[in-house]
Amino acid sequence: MPSRPRVLVSVVLPEDAMRRLKEVADLDVVEEAAVQRKEELLRIIDVYDGAVVAHPPFDREVLAKAERLKIISRHGVGYDTIDVDAARDLGIYVSVTPFHAETVADMAFALILSAARLILQAHLYIKSGMWRKGSDRALFIGTDVFGKTLGIIGLGRIGSVLAKRGRGFDMKVLYYDAFRNGELEKSLSFGYRSLHELLAESDFVSIHIPFTKDTEGLIGEKELRTMKKTAILVNASRGDVVDQEALCRALREGWIGGAALGVFDQEPIGADSPLLTLENVILTPHISSMTKECRRKTALIAVENVIRVLQGAKPLYAA
Repeated sequence: MPSRPRVLVSVVLPEDAMRRLKEVADLDVVEEAAVQRKEELLRIIDVYDGAVVAHPPFDREVLAKAERLKIISRHGVGYDTIDVDAARDLGIYVSVTPFHAETVADMAFALILSAARLILQAHLYIKSGMWRKGSDRALFIGTDVFGKTLGIIGLGRIGSVLAKRGRGFDMKVLYYDAFRNGELEKSLSFGYRSLHELLAESDFVSIHIPFTKDTEGLIGEKELRTMKKTAILVNASRGDVVDQEALCRALREGWIGGAALGVFDQEPIGADSPLLTLENVILTPHISSMTKECRRKTALIAVENVIRVLQGAKPLYAA
C-alpha cells in the first residue's frame, strides 16, 4: 500500500480546514518562526509533498533540496519570499489565496480615518486619565476625509476595492500603476497620474503593490518631499516598498502630516525603532487581513490548492 503524502503546515488553520487536509495527507504542524530560518527549512523540506505556509524563504537552494515537493500553498497572496522561477523550473506549483481584497481595503480605509481624525491619539488621551475638561477636545482637531483626494499606488484587487471606498466618501480618486486600466477608470470615474503627480496632488496616499526589485524603496526621500505637508501616507502592502528611514525623517521634520502603517521593513518592528517615538504615526502589527471571515476562507482555499495538486490536478490559484 503506497504511503500517504506528507504536508508541512506552518500557519494556524481552523479545525474544518485541518480536518479536510488530514483526509488526504499526514500533517506536520510547526511554528512559522521555525521555517522562516533557512537552515531549518533545508534540514526538513526533503520529506514533504506539499506545504501550507506564510512567508518561508523558499529560494532556489531550498527548492532544489525539496525532492518530493509538488506544491507550496501560500496562506495569503504575496509570494516575494518564494523563487517562483526556480519553482517553475523544478515543476513545483506555487499557489495563492486571493480573497482578502475587501478585508484589506477596509483596513486601509480605517487607517485613513484613524489618522485623519486623530482617533488613536484621542483614545490614548482618555485612557491615560488626562481628560479633565470639555475644551480638551480642541487638542484633537483633525481633517475631513470626505471630498478630499485619495491617491492609490497599485490598482490591483485591493487598490480597486479601496477606490470604491473612496468614491463612497465623495473623494476624488487618483491612481498610479505600471499598467493603466482604462475600463476601470471610466466605470469608477477616477484618473491616472504619474507617481510624481499623484504624490503632489493627493491628501491621502495608500500603497497597494507587491514587493519586487522594481518596487523596493519606491517611496523614498524624493517622493516624500513631493507630497503635501498635510498629506497622510498609508502602507498596508509591504514594508520594504517605503524607505523607513526617510519616512521617519519626513514625520519628524514635517515633510508630510502623518502616516499609518500596517507593515514594516523588519517584522516584528525593533524596540529601538524611531517610529515608536513619533506621535504622528499609527502602527499596527500586519493585521490587515486578520478577520475571522477572511482567515477562514483563506485557509480553506490554501488547503484546497494542496489537495488538488496531490490528487493530480492544478491548484485553483497558481501564482
